Amino acid sequence: MERIMGIDEESYIAANLQIGPTTLGMVRIYIEADGLELPLDFEPAEAEEIAEEILGAARAARAAGGGNKKGSVPGGAGRKPRR
Repeated sequence: MERIMGIDEESYIAANLQIGPTTLGMVRIYIEADGLELPLDFEPAEAEEIAEEILGAARAARAAGGGNKKGSVPGGAGRKPRR
């Protein structure tokens, strides 16, 4: 039986992440990892809600002792700069 990873478990999968606008006025979050390409398109309002959730999670992680300086990524692996 395949084990499903939970939200609170560390992952060793490297992935590339790109975020940007599409020509149709959507916001695309594009994820590429291990041969998988996943383009996710959102209405601007949905993208703003996602951004708020990410900021909230970052604040909670920092409060829980995450300790990384604002904007840093451990090792810098698995993430490409936004375009």
